[in-house]
Amino acid sequence: MKFCPKCGSKRIYSPIPQDMQKYECKDCGYFGAFIIDDGKIADEIQKEYIKNKFKNKK
Repeated sequence: MKFCPKCGSKRIYSPIPQDMQKYECKDCGYFGAFIIDDGKIADEIQKEYIKNKFKNKK
């Protein structure tokens, strides 16, 4: 499974079928070639992303 390196989301896809080396995240808008394929790391990224997202809204 592939995960977003910015927010840890599973909702990452390749918007250009001919270019499977670029990915876009539907949750945070990340666009790039680097992705995470380890679920444990993605969980940690997601926890930090959510914590920082709410922290910055205050």
